[in-house]
Amino acid sequence: MTSPLSAPTSDGRWTPRLWGTLLVLCAAMFLDALDVSMVGVALPSIGSDLGLSTSTLQWIVSGYILGYGGLLLLGGRAADLLGRRQVFLVALGVFALASLLGGLVDSGPLLIASRFIKGLSAAFTAPAGLSIITTTFAEGPLRNRALAIYTTCAATGFSMGLVLSGLLTEASWRLTMLLPAPIALIALVAGLKLLPRSPREKNHNGYDIPGAVLGTASMLLLVFTVVQAPEVGWASARTLLSFLAVAVLLSAFVLVERRSPGPLVRLGVLRSGNQIRAQLGAVAFFGSYVGFQFLTTLYMQSLLGWSALHTALAFLPAGALVALSSTKVGSIVDRFGTQKLIAAGFALMVAGYALFLRIDLDPVYAATILPSMLLIGAACALVFPSLNIQATNGVDDHEQGMVSGLLNTSVQVGGAIFLAVVTAVVTAGAPDRPTPQAVLDSYRPGFVVVACVAVAGLLITLTGLRGRRPAQPSVVVAKSTVRETEKDRVPVRD
Repeated sequence: MTSPLSAPTSDGRWTPRLWGTLLVLCAAMFLDALDVSMVGVALPSIGSDLGLSTSTLQWIVSGYILGYGGLLLLGGRAADLLGRRQVFLVALGVFALASLLGGLVDSGPLLIASRFIKGLSAAFTAPAGLSIITTTFAEGPLRNRALAIYTTCAATGFSMGLVLSGLLTEASWRLTMLLPAPIALIALVAGLKLLPRSPREKNHNGYDIPGAVLGTASMLLLVFTVVQAPEVGWASARTLLSFLAVAVLLSAFVLVERRSPGPLVRLGVLRSGNQIRAQLGAVAFFGSYVGFQFLTTLYMQSLLGWSALHTALAFLPAGALVALSSTKVGSIVDRFGTQKLIAAGFALMVAGYALFLRIDLDPVYAATILPSMLLIGAACALVFPSLNIQATNGVDDHEQGMVSGLLNTSVQVGGAIFLAVVTAVVTAGAPDRPTPQAVLDSYRPGFVVVACVAVAGLLITLTGLRGRRPAQPSVVVAKSTVRETEKDRVPVRD
């Protein structure tokens, strides 16, 4: 059951209150993506100003990823149990304060701490914001349009962050840390006025404290292990023992969730084929793109000698294509369904990555790089909104935060894992004599891995197209209080 706010006017137009609600949520998602992309270009200046080593600089990025990826499951369920509006606004306020702290500190450890706190707060705003949309906008064309705009803001924030970081770092790296603070405060004030009040979940079976502890610990340790593996070695005793500990924690988490009367993650939701494909698709989609962006940035700056701003502008066509398509994707989803769009998007992504393998040491941008950027931009415009729609369709309102947390966890964990894998592949092939051509040749296996991850995403999606029946009305996943045979019913429509 969705909020009365989701009702448009008699002529089908959205009310100003409805637009305002969506814009507040889009602002938070925009900030999350902006913050991730802005910090990378500023790292050399931060290291020089604060006297930080390369290994310490890594934690300015990894600290954010650790807080974000490790606490998303808890953030999603907290939104369901404690109230989506309350969780979103409190976390947004913490995000603003952490941004202010990060721009003012003169210590590496304090800067890393501020980044971890920002990641932690984003782990609560992201699932809370997505679940506010899915419970405010009625399932169908209304929600599809809202989610298309929402996910476009994430892609736009990521693209703009690359450009803004190049400009702001020229003046001071502190501006890249401070910029999100005023935007977050404006969104917070607007949210207090516009966001619908969401009641806490009633009649729930208590708080799953053991599940929360095990789920958070397993995700934190998984992200930490993957981030550190390229540095300490994938086959090192530390990495292997950490992965073993993750497996033990996840096994214990599953056992607790199966027996808990009020689980942090109701495992029956994952019996839906559409849900599993959405989660695995998110892993493949973001994992491949993060690896591609990492390698492409190294290629452009280290081998071609492009400036940070020049590199950011090279990525801009992809982001611009996503932004321009925001108002159209929802209607395309209504017509073709999520599975077909995700499959088409992955096919475009594979083509874009394959074309990029033609790069050399003297590329013609319009002929060599631009076609890949346009194909990847089109893929992002189709895949990301469709994954969000598919993951949240047919799920009861009281579990929207949980599913949103799952999806965002898949995105972040996928990015962390495959970035580490790509880094390891490139490092293993590093030449003894680093001539430009030898370095470029060492990058190619990494680009092949990126393309293979996208192919895996395409194959996973195609399994949902085989023998599909005509669309039928969604069957809402029933509340967890009913019998096991009933609570695991799943949607039969995208």
